[in-house]
Amino acid sequence: MNLLAATAPKGSAVSPAAVAALVAQACPAESYRGKKVLLIVPDGTRTAPVGLMFQTLHRQLGAVTGAFDILIALGTHQPMSEAAICGRLEISETERAGTYRGVRFFNHEWDNPAALRTIGTLTKADTRELSEGRMELDVPVAINQRLFDYDQIIIIGPVFPHEVVGFSGGNKYLFPGVAGPEILNFFHWLGGCVTNPMTIGNKWTPVRRVVDRVGAMVTVEKLCLALVVRPDKSLAGLFIGSPEAAWDAAADVSRGEHIVFRDRPFHTVLSCAPTMYEDIWTAGKAMYKLEPVVADGGELIIYAPHVTAVSVTHGKTMLAIGYHCRDYFLKQWDQFKHHPWGVLAHSTHVRGIGTFENGVEKCRIKVTLASGISREVCERINMGYRDPQSIDIESYANREAEGVLLVRKAGELLFKLSPPPAWQRGVDKA
Repeated sequence: MNLLAATAPKGSAVSPAAVAALVAQACPAESYRGKKVLLIVPDGTRTAPVGLMFQTLHRQLGAVTGAFDILIALGTHQPMSEAAICGRLEISETERAGTYRGVRFFNHEWDNPAALRTIGTLTKADTRELSEGRMELDVPVAINQRLFDYDQIIIIGPVFPHEVVGFSGGNKYLFPGVAGPEILNFFHWLGGCVTNPMTIGNKWTPVRRVVDRVGAMVTVEKLCLALVVRPDKSLAGLFIGSPEAAWDAAADVSRGEHIVFRDRPFHTVLSCAPTMYEDIWTAGKAMYKLEPVVADGGELIIYAPHVTAVSVTHGKTMLAIGYHCRDYFLKQWDQFKHHPWGVLAHSTHVRGIGTFENGVEKCRIKVTLASGISREVCERINMGYRDPQSIDIESYANREAEGVLLVRKAGELLFKLSPPPAWQRGVDKA
């Protein structure tokens, strides 16, 4: 189908009526009679009107489809409870038991081989090409086998600047959203090698090429509703089409909505992680999106008093390896290569740019956790510690002229310098 689009200028939003009209055009009910449809939606770590999209699609198709189900694109995040999924879909318990009683909810199971199907392999030649020579290995490509029980997959999800792939959305809701660990670990570490500042907010990155290549291996019919969402959850844009086309158009709008340019760096950044991030694994976005505007030698404070865990899923590994720059791992690869590569990538992204020479690690900036994680654990994982109770948020406000930046809801808006500094232009040497 041709790409369908609705956009809204600043100060307005794409209305529910406009959403319904676009969905009706993209998904005529008669074409879905008796078909089985699986909606793939993000978990609670993305701001988006997922409820509006789900309910609109259900009104359009629910009465005629043979199945109309939900799969949560967890990646390696924690499974969601029935109540949490209802919250994500913005439906009540009464509505769940009534209007939506026929909709089945599934969590992705990335670590359960029985829940996955291998659909192909990226060969050594493929990975050498896609990684621009950084890696050369065979990578099996597995994905949630439930996809193959349906006639069509409908991907619903927002598009934001993203530390691993450049801009989220599109086929990323398949890989890593509902994918197996081998492909997930491969391209996350590829993103780690390229580095966050050289990736985030750029469209055509090595990881995006990987994601689209393996997305093409999924032979089930696919439709994507790509959302560009403002901080208040209103829609700046809705694009419906193939995962590639919808993402492409949405990323262009996201660039204008989600990237904030500054003309000078800041020596201190207080980056407040919202409660939708339950551990540092997800609250790390408060670092990813601000690293580009922190001055050399400056400090970024992840303020997250509600966070008490480094990683709910990968905590044991993170406590073992800590947070380090990319070169710390690359120059000691034999020591670290047996750890999950996706976890290594997370470590580098949260710790930021740095060097490792003659056994000494030197990171460009200081990263401090002001969270429910103890000083002892922070020191163990190579992070700074600050008691969150010692921080007066308002004392950081309105001080940009002094080199102090406060971001009250960090994680989705990307801050960049214009023009980019010399260190950012030269970091990708892996």
